[in-house]
Amino acid sequence: MSFQKRVFALLILFTGILQLTAAGFPKPNFKASYSKAEAKAGEIIELIIRFDIAKDFHVYSEKSDCPEYDGPIRAQLEFTPNPSYELVGTFTGVGDHMVKEEEIWNCSTGEFTDKGEFRQKIRVLKGITGISILFNGQICNESGCENLRDIVIQAPPVKVIGTASPTQITPDKQVPTSTEATANLGEDTPGDTKDTTTATTPARSISSETLDYKKPEGLKEIKTFNGKASEEKGEGMMGLFILAFLSGLTALLTPCVFPMIPMTVSFFIRNKNRAIALRDTFVFAFSIIALYTIVGTIVAFAFGANAANWLSTHWAPNIFFTVIFVVFAASFFGAFEITLPSWIVNKVDKQADKGGITGSIFMAITIALVSFSCTGPIVGTVLVEAVHGGAMRPAIAMFGFSLAFAIPFGLLALFPSWLNNLPKSGGWLNGVKVVLGFVELAFALKFLSIPDQTYHWGILDREIYLAIWIVIFTLLGLYLLGKIQFDHDTPNPNLGVFRLGLVIAVFSFVAYMIPGMFGAPLKALAGYLPPMSTQDFRLDRAAESEAGICRTPKYSEYLHSPHGIHSYYDYDEAVACAREQNKPLFIDFTGHGCVNCRKMEEKVWADPNVLTILKEKYIVVSLYVDDKKIKLDPSEYFTSRSSGKTIKTLGDKNAELQEYYFGKSTQPLYCLLNSKEELLQPAYGADYFQFKVEPFVEFLKEGLKEYSKNP
Repeated sequence: MSFQKRVFALLILFTGILQLTAAGFPKPNFKASYSKAEAKAGEIIELIIRFDIAKDFHVYSEKSDCPEYDGPIRAQLEFTPNPSYELVGTFTGVGDHMVKEEEIWNCSTGEFTDKGEFRQKIRVLKGITGISILFNGQICNESGCENLRDIVIQAPPVKVIGTASPTQITPDKQVPTSTEATANLGEDTPGDTKDTTTATTPARSISSETLDYKKPEGLKEIKTFNGKASEEKGEGMMGLFILAFLSGLTALLTPCVFPMIPMTVSFFIRNKNRAIALRDTFVFAFSIIALYTIVGTIVAFAFGANAANWLSTHWAPNIFFTVIFVVFAASFFGAFEITLPSWIVNKVDKQADKGGITGSIFMAITIALVSFSCTGPIVGTVLVEAVHGGAMRPAIAMFGFSLAFAIPFGLLALFPSWLNNLPKSGGWLNGVKVVLGFVELAFALKFLSIPDQTYHWGILDREIYLAIWIVIFTLLGLYLLGKIQFDHDTPNPNLGVFRLGLVIAVFSFVAYMIPGMFGAPLKALAGYLPPMSTQDFRLDRAAESEAGICRTPKYSEYLHSPHGIHSYYDYDEAVACAREQNKPLFIDFTGHGCVNCRKMEEKVWADPNVLTILKEKYIVVSLYVDDKKIKLDPSEYFTSRSSGKTIKTLGDKNAELQEYYFGKSTQPLYCLLNSKEELLQPAYGADYFQFKVEPFVEFLKEGLKEYSKNP
């Protein structure tokens, strides 16, 4: 096979891997029917829902002995309320079997394979024109699982023929147990059977009694303006790619990698056949890119977009990331080395000695393993940043990292004479590691700050956070000056021009942060510092505007808005105030750990024109989607239509509101509503890495114009 054909085959293989990992699982086919097509008013009949499952897949039923919030996602059915019928008891699965989930959950759950069935008793009150059911659950195979969300099942009509007698109205017929009904699966058998004893989850009916946005239809009701739900804004992918690319270039300057560049390139170009040498070098470089990108794709598949909010805001992963960053910093400072077992490296290295295309591929794997002690912390840092977002972010991050990592090998193979111009290895490489150690230590504080805000611990107020950063970067500046040395450092009494430039930059950064201790906004660090509301000492404290106040906002003892804007923090309360004052409503979907929210507030909201409009023309409501402390009143509890869990916190309520009303799960998101809760403009997301004032002012003004026509 020619070289071109082999490269093309590798590309096809790699593309197939990406498509396979990104592909969704086959969804079951649902079909609803009744135990009888005609019934008398008051009579109880069974609604039967059958479905087929693809080969080698299984769907979890509602049965489980796992704790309520643990184990796989159980099946949930939501029945649309209608005066033509009422539910009797709970639904139950027929034909499922209990399986012990020992490896992960250590509890038992019901599973359907090949086909399944649910049954729900209903009392017919009058002619049923049709019933809409919403199914939520989970489908899995050996490779993983996928959530089944908001699958709509339509049941056919039921004709009413007279009125039932008292004996027909009494619910004397029970649904068969799984064991008894398995043999009859797929047949209508509404006969007398024994009661089921397996624990079941109650059927849930969606009601509009507690929350205005919980419509009886039980479906997503995405608001639109002239057919558009929201502006399509970038999700920060380019910025993540640039960060990962720069991280890859930085990894090249570490002691584990830099000395290997000339050795590796020389190994390939020593072949007198220039074409073969170039072929092997580019296969090597492409293998590095493929290796890291596949790792990123696996991470994306493992975590996915659904885990982003939990990873971003829950205390457990953020404390874990904090510890990991501190460990990485200690490793870079020379306390210990993070290494892989030698037998792994030796085994792969033997394969690399074979030469040719196979040898080039294993050479790439060898480089990745040997350099792990230096690149591991950098790769880990990039992945930690990447998983706090969409499902494809880790793959994009690893592609950017590996591209930068592989470029020098390809360029030096094309231009071998450049090898003579590479700087010599030396103590400066260790200096790069120590500098990275200080940076890792600073970023560890960022991950500790996120749960501190979402759980309102009050540990890292803004001035405490700034004080620690000032100390860290002052020590970094002293290290670059040579005033601090570690055991493995090579003494260097001379201060070169480049090092002097770094010293000036670091101490300038420290000088920039010092005014922040007294309340300076520090816009360049917006999003990386705790919000200004956590700072106790400020020389210039903005007075809150009294405009827009109808009553004291709920939760104002915990939540605050920037720049003196008086906000509400509860959706229903804000809607009522907007109607009372005849003003449009400005919804700010935000989060304590949202970097781009803070950037928008400091770089866009701080503009006088924006502040004037928000304070005087709109009722502002800030809805924090990641708050973990503020609990709802028990009368406000409701069941999530995506997870089936009971919503008890303000953060979860706001997240549910954003997803089902506006079809988005990322923040910030800004929405303008009139008194009828209709969009006045397409919802607006942040212009990442631009944060321009003019488009945002135009967005607000256009909303006011529309409100004057459609209040």
